[in-house]
Amino acid sequence: QVQLVESGGGWAQPGGSLTISCAASGDIFSISGMGWFRQISGKEREFVARFGWNSESTNYVDAVQGRFFVSKDNAKNTVYLRMHNLKPEDTAVYYCNADIRSTTSPTPTTYWGQGTQVTVSS
Repeated sequence: QVQLVESGGGWAQPGGSLTISCAASGDIFSISGMGWFRQISGKEREFVARFGWNSESTNYVDAVQGRFFVSKDNAKNTVYLRMHNLKPEDTAVYYCNADIRSTTSPTPTTYWGQGTQVTVSS
């Protein structure tokens, strides 16, 4: 089966930087896209960023434009989120999201990671 494993979460000061990653593993046939959502305490889960594998295009929610940057490593089936100029309001659980077809079950499927906590405070 396909699994998503996130890493790199933790604490940062306001104005600081942090990079989180998500590696997809298992019987992967193809990836159409990988990205990130986040859930701020007490709020709905929201889209943050996405990297489209086919188009190699990126999309960001307005709140992180110019501060967050998503990238990929095809060889490692990994997506990264570089976060700069972090703000307290960026504090959230960040979830990796991927649209993947597996070799054993080729039906397109959306996968989610377990989430990694990012805390921004002084």
